[in-house]
Amino acid sequence: MNERVKFIAACLAREESDDTFAELCARFGIVAKTGYKWLNRYRKGGVESLVEKSRAPRSHPQTVALEVVRALLAARRRHPRWGPRKLLVIVRRKQPELLLPAASTVGAILKRHGLVGIPKRRARSSPYGERLREYAAPNAVWCADFKGHFRVEGAACSPLTITDGFSRFLLRCHGLQSTIFASVRPVFESTFAEFGLPDAIRTDNGAPFSTLAPGGLSRLAIWWIRLGIRPERIMPGRPDQNGRHERMHLTLKADCCRPPRSTFRAQQRAFDRFRDEYNFVRPHEGIAQKTPGSLYQRSFRPMPRHLPELEYASHFKLERVYPNGMVSFGGAQWYLSNCLEGEVVAFEEVGDGRWRVHFGPVPLGIIDFAQTKARKSRRLGVLVRTDGEVTALGRKKRRRRRQARPT
Repeated sequence: MNERVKFIAACLAREESDDTFAELCARFGIVAKTGYKWLNRYRKGGVESLVEKSRAPRSHPQTVALEVVRALLAARRRHPRWGPRKLLVIVRRKQPELLLPAASTVGAILKRHGLVGIPKRRARSSPYGERLREYAAPNAVWCADFKGHFRVEGAACSPLTITDGFSRFLLRCHGLQSTIFASVRPVFESTFAEFGLPDAIRTDNGAPFSTLAPGGLSRLAIWWIRLGIRPERIMPGRPDQNGRHERMHLTLKADCCRPPRSTFRAQQRAFDRFRDEYNFVRPHEGIAQKTPGSLYQRSFRPMPRHLPELEYASHFKLERVYPNGMVSFGGAQWYLSNCLEGEVVAFEEVGDGRWRVHFGPVPLGIIDFAQTKARKSRRLGVLVRTDGEVTALGRKKRRRRRQARPT
Protein backbone atom coordinates (compact mmCIF):
# COMPACT_ATOMS: atom_id res chain seq x y z
CA MET A 1 0.00 0.00 0.00
CA ASN A 2 2.84 2.38 0.81
CA GLU A 3 4.49 1.69 -2.54
CA ARG A 4 1.24 2.42 -4.38
CA VAL A 5 0.82 5.75 -2.58
CA LYS A 6 4.42 6.68 -3.45
CA PHE A 7 3.81 5.68 -7.06
CA ILE A 8 0.69 7.90 -7.30
CA ALA A 9 2.60 10.79 -5.72
CA ALA A 10 5.41 10.34 -8.26
CA CYS A 11 2.86 10.28 -11.09
CA LEU A 12 1.30 13.55 -9.93
CA ALA A 13 4.75 15.18 -9.72
CA ARG A 14 5.94 13.72 -13.05
CA GLU A 15 5.48 17.03 -14.82
CA GLU A 16 8.35 18.43 -12.78
CA SER A 17 10.66 15.61 -13.88
CA ASP A 18 11.80 14.48 -17.29
CA ASP A 19 10.91 10.77 -16.71
CA THR A 20 8.41 9.13 -19.02
CA PHE A 21 5.54 7.08 -17.59
CA ALA A 22 7.24 3.83 -18.61
CA GLU A 23 10.48 4.87 -16.88
CA LEU A 24 8.52 5.82 -13.77
CA CYS A 25 6.84 2.41 -13.70
CA ALA A 26 10.19 0.66 -14.19
CA ARG A 27 11.57 2.56 -11.19
CA PHE A 28 8.80 1.02 -9.03
CA GLY A 29 9.24 -2.46 -10.55
CA ILE A 30 5.90 -2.64 -12.41
CA VAL A 31 4.81 -2.60 -16.04
CA ALA A 32 2.98 0.30 -17.63
CA LYS A 33 -0.34 -1.62 -17.70
CA THR A 34 -0.27 -2.03 -13.91
CA GLY A 35 0.72 1.61 -13.47
CA TYR A 36 -2.26 2.85 -15.50
CA LYS A 37 -4.53 0.53 -13.50
CA TRP A 38 -3.54 2.08 -10.17
CA LEU A 39 -3.60 5.60 -11.56
CA ASN A 40 -7.14 5.15 -12.92
CA ARG A 41 -8.32 3.69 -9.63
CA TYR A 42 -6.92 6.67 -7.76
CA ARG A 43 -8.65 9.15 -10.07
CA LYS A 44 -12.01 7.39 -9.56
CA GLY A 45 -11.92 6.64 -5.83
CA GLY A 46 -8.99 8.33 -4.20
CA VAL A 47 -6.44 6.69 -1.92
CA GLU A 48 -8.97 4.20 -0.52
CA SER A 49 -9.33 2.61 -3.95
CA LEU A 50 -5.68 1.53 -3.85
CA VAL A 51 -6.50 -1.21 -1.29
CA GLU A 52 -6.15 -4.73 -2.73
CA LYS A 53 -9.55 -6.09 -3.78
CA SER A 54 -10.73 -9.65 -3.20
CA ARG A 55 -10.01 -12.02 -6.09
CA ALA A 56 -12.71 -14.48 -5.12
CA PRO A 57 -15.26 -15.15 -7.85
CA ARG A 58 -18.47 -13.17 -7.53
CA SER A 59 -20.62 -16.20 -8.19
CA HIS A 60 -20.20 -19.96 -7.63
CA PRO A 61 -22.27 -21.99 -10.09
CA GLN A 62 -21.54 -25.25 -8.21
CA THR A 63 -22.50 -23.95 -4.77
CA VAL A 64 -24.98 -26.15 -2.91
CA ALA A 65 -28.20 -24.27 -2.25
CA LEU A 66 -28.86 -23.24 1.33
CA GLU A 67 -32.17 -25.10 1.28
CA VAL A 68 -30.37 -28.34 0.37
CA VAL A 69 -27.78 -27.85 3.12
CA ARG A 70 -30.52 -27.31 5.71
CA ALA A 71 -32.37 -30.44 4.57
CA LEU A 72 -29.21 -32.56 4.77
CA LEU A 73 -28.28 -31.25 8.21
CA ALA A 74 -31.81 -31.86 9.50
CA ALA A 75 -31.72 -35.45 8.21
CA ARG A 76 -28.32 -36.00 9.80
CA ARG A 77 -29.54 -34.74 13.18
CA ARG A 78 -32.48 -37.14 13.02
CA HIS A 79 -30.16 -40.01 12.06
CA PRO A 80 -26.73 -39.19 13.57
CA ARG A 81 -25.18 -42.54 12.52
CA TRP A 82 -26.21 -42.45 8.87
CA GLY A 83 -23.71 -41.66 6.17
CA PRO A 84 -23.98 -39.32 3.13
CA ARG A 85 -25.47 -41.91 0.76
CA LYS A 86 -28.31 -42.81 3.09
CA LEU A 87 -29.00 -39.15 3.84
CA LEU A 88 -29.26 -38.44 0.11
CA VAL A 89 -31.86 -41.19 -0.29
CA ILE A 90 -33.96 -39.82 2.58
CA VAL A 91 -33.82 -36.21 1.38
CA ARG A 92 -34.55 -37.22 -2.24
CA ARG A 93 -37.54 -39.24 -1.07
CA LYS A 94 -39.05 -36.36 0.91
CA GLN A 95 -38.06 -33.45 -1.36
CA PRO A 96 -37.62 -34.76 -4.92
CA GLU A 97 -37.55 -31.25 -6.38
CA LEU A 98 -34.19 -30.42 -4.77
CA LEU A 99 -30.96 -30.59 -6.78
CA LEU A 100 -28.79 -32.77 -4.54
CA PRO A 101 -24.97 -32.89 -4.64
CA ALA A 102 -22.66 -35.90 -4.72
CA ALA A 103 -22.09 -38.03 -1.63
CA SER A 104 -18.55 -36.68 -1.24
CA THR A 105 -19.92 -33.12 -1.14
CA VAL A 106 -22.44 -34.15 1.52
CA GLY A 107 -19.59 -35.57 3.58
CA ALA A 108 -17.72 -32.26 3.30
CA ILE A 109 -20.85 -30.36 4.40
CA LEU A 110 -21.29 -32.60 7.46
CA LYS A 111 -17.63 -32.22 8.37
CA ARG A 112 -17.81 -28.42 7.98
CA HIS A 113 -20.73 -28.25 10.43
CA GLY A 114 -19.03 -30.51 13.01
CA LEU A 115 -21.32 -33.50 12.50
CA VAL A 116 -18.53 -35.97 11.65
CA GLY A 117 -16.56 -37.39 14.54
CA ILE A 118 -12.81 -37.79 14.30
CA PRO A 119 -11.94 -41.49 14.68
CA LYS A 120 -9.57 -42.33 17.49
CA ARG A 121 -6.18 -43.57 16.48
CA ARG A 122 -5.81 -47.20 17.47
CA ALA A 123 -2.50 -48.65 18.55
CA ARG A 124 -1.60 -51.50 16.22
CA SER A 125 0.93 -54.26 16.53
CA SER A 126 4.04 -54.39 14.38
CA PRO A 127 3.13 -55.31 10.79
CA TYR A 128 3.97 -58.80 9.63
CA GLY A 129 6.80 -58.26 7.17
CA GLU A 130 7.13 -61.70 5.59
CA ARG A 131 5.20 -62.99 2.60
CA LEU A 132 2.25 -65.24 3.44
CA ARG A 133 2.84 -68.87 2.56
CA GLU A 134 0.91 -70.82 -0.04
CA TYR A 135 -1.51 -73.61 0.87
CA ALA A 136 0.81 -76.04 -0.84
CA ALA A 137 -0.05 -79.24 1.08
CA PRO A 138 -1.88 -80.41 4.18
CA ASN A 139 -0.45 -78.84 7.36
CA ALA A 140 1.58 -76.27 5.43
CA VAL A 141 -0.62 -73.49 6.84
CA TRP A 142 -3.30 -73.75 9.48
CA CYS A 143 -5.80 -70.92 9.95
CA ALA A 144 -7.13 -69.92 13.37
CA ASP A 145 -9.58 -67.29 14.56
CA PHE A 146 -12.50 -66.57 16.87
CA LYS A 147 -15.95 -66.49 15.30
CA GLY A 148 -17.41 -63.47 17.18
CA HIS A 149 -18.91 -64.07 20.61
CA PHE A 150 -22.60 -64.54 21.40
CA ARG A 151 -24.53 -65.15 24.60
CA VAL A 152 -25.11 -68.62 26.02
CA GLU A 153 -26.48 -69.05 29.56
CA GLY A 154 -25.96 -65.33 30.09
CA ALA A 155 -22.22 -65.53 29.36
CA ALA A 156 -20.14 -64.85 26.27
CA CYS A 157 -19.35 -67.85 24.07
CA SER A 158 -16.39 -67.34 21.71
CA PRO A 159 -15.87 -70.31 19.35
CA LEU A 160 -12.18 -70.91 18.59
CA THR A 161 -11.86 -72.45 15.13
CA ILE A 162 -8.80 -74.06 13.52
CA THR A 163 -8.72 -75.25 9.90
CA ASP A 164 -6.17 -76.65 7.49
CA GLY A 165 -5.75 -74.15 4.67
CA PHE A 166 -5.09 -76.72 1.95
CA SER A 167 -7.94 -79.19 2.53
CA ARG A 168 -10.34 -76.87 4.46
CA PHE A 169 -10.45 -79.58 7.15
CA LEU A 170 -12.00 -78.19 10.36
CA LEU A 171 -9.56 -79.33 13.03
CA ARG A 172 -11.25 -77.69 16.01
CA CYS A 173 -14.40 -75.76 16.83
CA HIS A 174 -14.45 -75.20 20.56
CA GLY A 175 -16.62 -72.72 22.48
CA LEU A 176 -14.67 -70.72 25.07
CA GLN A 177 -15.81 -68.25 27.68
CA SER A 178 -12.50 -66.35 27.53
CA THR A 179 -9.97 -65.59 24.80
CA ILE A 180 -6.91 -65.31 27.05
CA PHE A 181 -3.80 -67.44 26.57
CA ALA A 182 -4.61 -69.78 29.48
CA SER A 183 -7.94 -70.72 27.87
CA VAL A 184 -6.66 -71.01 24.31
CA ARG A 185 -3.50 -73.06 24.87
CA PRO A 186 -5.26 -76.31 25.97
CA VAL A 187 -7.31 -76.28 22.74
CA PHE A 188 -4.16 -76.02 20.62
CA GLU A 189 -2.40 -78.65 22.77
CA SER A 190 -5.14 -81.19 22.12
CA THR A 191 -5.14 -80.30 18.41
CA PHE A 192 -1.36 -80.73 18.13
CA ALA A 193 -1.52 -84.03 20.01
CA GLU A 194 -4.21 -85.37 17.64
CA PHE A 195 -3.07 -84.01 14.28
CA GLY A 196 0.62 -83.11 14.75
CA LEU A 197 2.32 -79.77 14.15
CA PRO A 198 1.84 -77.50 11.11
CA ASP A 199 4.55 -75.42 9.46
CA ALA A 200 2.71 -72.12 10.04
CA ILE A 201 -0.49 -70.79 11.63
CA ARG A 202 -2.22 -67.78 10.06
CA THR A 203 -4.31 -65.46 12.26
CA ASP A 204 -5.47 -61.87 12.46
CA ASN A 205 -3.84 -59.19 14.66
CA GLY A 206 -6.14 -59.54 17.66
CA ALA A 207 -5.55 -61.09 21.07
CA PRO A 208 -4.31 -63.64 22.01
CA PHE A 209 -2.57 -64.12 18.65
CA SER A 210 -0.78 -60.75 18.64
CA THR A 211 0.09 -57.88 20.98
CA LEU A 212 1.73 -54.44 20.76
CA ALA A 213 5.09 -55.97 21.68
CA PRO A 214 7.97 -55.86 19.14
CA GLY A 215 7.29 -58.26 16.31
CA GLY A 216 3.66 -58.49 17.45
CA LEU A 217 4.68 -61.33 19.76
CA SER A 218 2.24 -62.76 22.27
CA ARG A 219 2.63 -65.63 24.71
CA LEU A 220 0.74 -67.87 22.31
CA ALA A 221 2.97 -66.87 19.37
CA ILE A 222 6.12 -67.42 21.49
CA TRP A 223 4.91 -70.91 22.37
CA TRP A 224 4.30 -71.67 18.69
CA ILE A 225 7.78 -70.48 17.75
CA ARG A 226 9.33 -72.73 20.43
CA LEU A 227 7.43 -75.63 18.84
CA GLY A 228 8.83 -74.81 15.39
CA ILE A 229 5.62 -73.22 14.07
CA ARG A 230 5.85 -69.87 12.31
CA PRO A 231 3.09 -67.40 13.25
CA GLU A 232 1.63 -65.55 10.25
CA ARG A 233 -0.58 -62.48 10.55
CA ILE A 234 -2.78 -60.94 7.90
CA MET A 235 -2.75 -57.19 7.27
CA PRO A 236 -5.19 -55.10 9.35
CA GLY A 237 -8.49 -54.71 7.55
CA ARG A 238 -7.72 -57.53 5.09
CA PRO A 239 -9.83 -60.56 6.11
CA ASP A 240 -9.64 -61.71 2.48
CA GLN A 241 -6.07 -62.86 3.20
CA ASN A 242 -7.69 -65.50 5.43
CA GLY A 243 -10.73 -65.86 3.18
CA ARG A 244 -11.11 -69.65 3.33
CA HIS A 245 -11.41 -69.54 7.09
CA GLU A 246 -13.80 -66.58 7.06
CA ARG A 247 -16.07 -68.38 4.56
CA MET A 248 -16.24 -71.36 6.91
CA HIS A 249 -17.34 -68.97 9.68
CA LEU A 250 -20.30 -67.90 7.55
CA THR A 251 -21.52 -71.48 7.30
CA LEU A 252 -20.82 -72.12 11.00
CA LYS A 253 -22.80 -69.06 12.02
CA ALA A 254 -25.85 -70.10 9.99
CA ASP A 255 -25.84 -73.72 11.22
CA CYS A 256 -24.88 -73.42 14.91
CA CYS A 257 -25.24 -69.87 16.19
CA ARG A 258 -28.65 -68.74 14.95
CA PRO A 259 -30.24 -69.28 17.34
CA PRO A 260 -27.67 -70.23 20.03
CA ARG A 261 -28.29 -73.27 22.19
CA SER A 262 -29.58 -73.00 25.75
CA THR A 263 -26.43 -74.34 27.50
CA PHE A 264 -22.70 -74.47 26.80
CA ARG A 265 -22.81 -78.27 26.67
CA ALA A 266 -25.57 -78.24 24.09
CA GLN A 267 -23.73 -75.56 22.11
CA GLN A 268 -20.56 -77.66 22.05
CA ARG A 269 -22.54 -80.68 20.85
CA ALA A 270 -23.84 -78.53 18.00
CA PHE A 271 -20.26 -77.52 17.16
CA ASP A 272 -19.15 -81.17 17.14
CA ARG A 273 -22.02 -82.23 14.86
CA PHE A 274 -21.22 -79.36 12.49
CA ARG A 275 -17.54 -80.35 12.44
CA ASP A 276 -18.30 -83.96 11.49
CA GLU A 277 -20.72 -82.93 8.75
CA TYR A 278 -18.39 -80.22 7.42
CA ASN A 279 -15.41 -82.58 7.22
CA PHE A 280 -16.94 -85.85 5.99
CA VAL A 281 -20.41 -85.22 4.52
CA ARG A 282 -20.73 -81.73 3.03
CA PRO A 283 -19.18 -81.39 -0.48
CA HIS A 284 -16.93 -78.38 -0.82
CA GLU A 285 -17.08 -76.41 -4.05
CA GLY A 286 -13.53 -75.03 -3.62
CA ILE A 287 -12.04 -78.55 -3.79
CA ALA A 288 -14.10 -79.92 -6.72
CA GLN A 289 -17.07 -81.00 -4.55
CA LYS A 290 -14.89 -83.30 -2.46
CA THR A 291 -15.03 -83.45 1.31
CA PRO A 292 -12.18 -81.93 3.39
CA GLY A 293 -11.74 -85.27 5.15
CA SER A 294 -10.86 -86.98 1.88
CA LEU A 295 -7.89 -84.63 1.32
CA TYR A 296 -6.50 -84.07 4.78
CA GLN A 297 -3.59 -86.11 6.14
CA ARG A 298 -2.13 -85.99 9.61
CA SER A 299 1.17 -84.12 10.05
CA PHE A 300 4.40 -86.11 10.33
CA ARG A 301 5.68 -83.70 13.01
CA PRO A 302 4.48 -84.97 16.40
CA MET A 303 3.88 -82.82 19.45
CA PRO A 304 7.13 -82.91 21.51
CA ARG A 305 7.02 -83.93 25.16
CA HIS A 306 9.37 -81.13 26.18
CA LEU A 307 9.50 -77.62 24.76
CA PRO A 308 12.74 -77.44 22.71
CA GLU A 309 15.13 -74.49 22.87
CA LEU A 310 15.53 -72.30 19.84
CA GLU A 311 18.54 -72.73 17.59
CA TYR A 312 20.46 -69.75 16.17
CA ALA A 313 23.36 -69.30 13.80
CA SER A 314 26.85 -69.45 15.26
CA HIS A 315 27.63 -65.75 14.62
CA PHE A 316 24.65 -64.59 16.74
CA LYS A 317 25.17 -63.44 20.32
CA LEU A 318 22.61 -64.90 22.72
CA GLU A 319 21.12 -63.37 25.86
CA ARG A 320 18.26 -64.41 28.15
CA VAL A 321 15.45 -61.96 28.90
CA TYR A 322 14.90 -60.94 32.54
CA PRO A 323 11.47 -61.36 34.23
CA ASN A 324 10.84 -57.61 33.77
CA GLY A 325 11.21 -57.87 30.00
CA MET A 326 14.71 -56.33 29.93
CA VAL A 327 17.84 -57.81 28.42
CA SER A 328 21.45 -56.78 29.00
CA PHE A 329 23.66 -56.35 25.96
CA GLY A 330 26.73 -54.27 25.29
CA GLY A 331 26.74 -52.65 28.72
CA ALA A 332 23.16 -51.36 28.27
CA GLN A 333 19.72 -52.61 29.23
CA TRP A 334 17.12 -52.90 26.51
CA TYR A 335 13.41 -53.33 27.08
CA LEU A 336 11.79 -55.94 24.82
CA SER A 337 8.56 -57.31 26.27
CA ASN A 338 7.29 -59.05 29.38
CA CYS A 339 6.02 -61.82 27.10
CA LEU A 340 9.65 -62.84 26.50
CA GLU A 341 10.36 -63.52 30.18
CA GLY A 342 13.01 -66.22 30.45
CA GLU A 343 13.38 -66.62 26.67
CA VAL A 344 16.66 -66.51 24.74
CA VAL A 345 17.01 -63.77 22.11
CA ALA A 346 19.79 -63.38 19.54
CA PHE A 347 21.72 -60.27 18.44
CA GLU A 348 23.01 -59.93 14.88
CA GLU A 349 25.35 -57.09 13.96
CA VAL A 350 24.07 -55.17 10.93
CA GLY A 351 26.22 -52.05 11.06
CA ASP A 352 28.47 -49.85 13.15
CA GLY A 353 26.90 -49.98 16.61
CA ARG A 354 23.63 -51.38 15.25
CA TRP A 355 22.33 -54.84 16.12
CA ARG A 356 19.17 -56.61 14.97
CA VAL A 357 17.32 -58.52 17.69
CA HIS A 358 15.77 -61.89 16.79
CA PHE A 359 13.48 -64.28 18.58
CA GLY A 360 13.61 -67.41 16.49
CA PRO A 361 12.69 -66.45 12.90
CA VAL A 362 10.96 -63.20 13.98
CA PRO A 363 13.00 -59.95 13.90
CA LEU A 364 12.00 -57.76 16.85
CA GLY A 365 13.82 -54.55 15.96
CA ILE A 366 17.19 -52.82 15.87
CA ILE A 367 19.14 -51.45 18.81
CA ASP A 368 21.39 -48.48 18.19
CA PHE A 369 24.09 -47.63 20.71
CA ALA A 370 24.14 -44.08 19.38
CA GLN A 371 20.70 -43.55 20.94
CA THR A 372 21.66 -45.02 24.30
CA LYS A 373 21.36 -42.58 27.21
CA ALA A 374 23.59 -42.71 30.28
CA ARG A 375 21.67 -43.02 33.58
CA LYS A 376 24.05 -42.80 36.56
CA SER A 377 24.93 -46.39 37.49
CA ARG A 378 23.12 -48.01 34.56
CA ARG A 379 22.31 -47.26 30.96
CA LEU A 380 18.89 -47.72 29.41
CA GLY A 381 18.74 -48.26 25.65
CA VAL A 382 16.09 -47.65 23.02
CA LEU A 383 14.84 -50.45 20.80
CA VAL A 384 13.76 -49.22 17.37
CA ARG A 385 11.14 -51.44 15.77
CA THR A 386 11.64 -52.71 12.25
CA ASP A 387 8.67 -50.62 11.03
CA GLY A 388 10.40 -47.41 12.12
CA GLU A 389 8.58 -46.71 15.38
CA VAL A 390 10.32 -46.49 18.75
CA THR A 391 9.21 -49.14 21.20
CA ALA A 392 8.05 -47.79 24.56
CA LEU A 393 10.34 -48.41 27.51
CA GLY A 394 7.47 -49.12 29.87
CA ARG A 395 5.01 -46.59 31.29
CA LYS A 396 6.08 -46.98 34.87
CA LYS A 397 9.74 -46.47 34.03
CA ARG A 398 9.06 -43.42 31.85
CA ARG A 399 6.79 -41.87 34.47
CA ARG A 400 9.39 -42.43 37.16
CA ARG A 401 12.12 -40.78 35.06
CA ARG A 402 9.86 -37.86 34.16
CA GLN A 403 9.10 -37.18 37.82
CA ALA A 404 12.80 -37.28 38.67
CA ARG A 405 13.64 -34.43 36.35
CA PRO A 406 14.23 -31.06 38.07
CA THR A 407 11.51 -28.47 37.43
